[in-house]
Amino acid sequence: MPREDSLREKLDFWRILSARALSMFCYQMLSVAVGWQVYSLTGEVFDLGLVGLAQFLPMFLLTLLVGQVADWYDRRVIVALAQALQAMGVLLLAWGSLGGWLDLYHILGILLLLSSVRAFEGPSIQALLPNLVSKEFFPKAVAWMASCTQSAVIIGPALGGVLYVWGAQSVYGTVSALMVVASLLVVGVRRTHEIASRQKMSKESLLAGIAFIRSRPAMMGAISLDLFAVLLGGATAMLPVYAKDILETDTVGLGLLRAAPAIGALLVSLYLARFPLQGGVGRKMFRAVMIFGLATIGFALSTHFWLSMGMLVVLGGSDVVSVVIRSSLVQLSTPDEMRGRVSAVNSMFIGASNQLGEFESGMAAALLGVVPSVVLGGVGTILVALWWMRLFPELSRIERLKDLEPTPSSSAPLG
Repeated sequence: MPREDSLREKLDFWRILSARALSMFCYQMLSVAVGWQVYSLTGEVFDLGLVGLAQFLPMFLLTLLVGQVADWYDRRVIVALAQALQAMGVLLLAWGSLGGWLDLYHILGILLLLSSVRAFEGPSIQALLPNLVSKEFFPKAVAWMASCTQSAVIIGPALGGVLYVWGAQSVYGTVSALMVVASLLVVGVRRTHEIASRQKMSKESLLAGIAFIRSRPAMMGAISLDLFAVLLGGATAMLPVYAKDILETDTVGLGLLRAAPAIGALLVSLYLARFPLQGGVGRKMFRAVMIFGLATIGFALSTHFWLSMGMLVVLGGSDVVSVVIRSSLVQLSTPDEMRGRVSAVNSMFIGASNQLGEFESGMAAALLGVVPSVVLGGVGTILVALWWMRLFPELSRIERLKDLEPTPSSSAPLG
């Protein structure tokens, strides 16, 4: 029986891993198609920023509710339902593209709906992972998760660029079908968390995740460092502009550029899955963020396609180090009954750094020009890392992830 349980746990983990990889695969394909379609329709870099804003706003507005739901209900059901609803939403984009009635406002409206549903997926799957693996294996599990999702990120943009040759509807139709497969994978997971007793929803219970993070300086430092670093260094939002106007390539080239950060992330995450981070993980996180900033500057100044690819590879590799450290720190330091709310806040920060970063990049590019705005973003990322080392010395002092322990917060209700 123990052997059967062990096999069941491994199967559950790989189901979740595959579902998450498919979801990321679809998201990257969708990003390529939407970005190229919007820029082709309007020719305005500001509109690319609006795409990022449309993806961020629902996540920001729903953060507190999402966390409470993930702690009070079966996380598997939440993830599976969210993926199925996203499949239906993407079908609207395919229908609009085929019918010829899809314009900027329709795209933004559908993205708002998709992002509202997607807001429930990320925190629930993050909070579910520690229930499927042991504490000792968790940092490796995070690295494996990063490896699989980054593999999807490599293939997704490239395939999205190729499929776009036959029209945006071919990309959207493929995405919809794959999201259905992801949802079915999650449905097959049997093991889950012990659902916390549902009490009356209150302001205190909704804000418990924020209070928990604020009470732990190292966790707060790690999450906010990622927020501001990626917010400022959001070079990927300008990839359609770089591809079309600076590097003079096509949708296939755009797909390769989008895949480049994932290539770096995949290589580093595979290494971390085999050789987990040992000593001085806090200091390593700060160094990785500074390398991220330098790579952003290098990409901004490059006018050669393969040099730009190389800078994006370095950017992605450095970013995944921060991802593994931050994810392990957040999940291993949080009691299970709080993981939904803490993961929701964490996802909101991640969304802010990515989607809001795209909006910031679009605004900055419209005001300053594309290249100067990306250069300044890279410089800002480095300055933030240096400042955060002084603001959060507790983060610098973290040595080993496996020594982290979940501790309840006396200031935040758990129920």
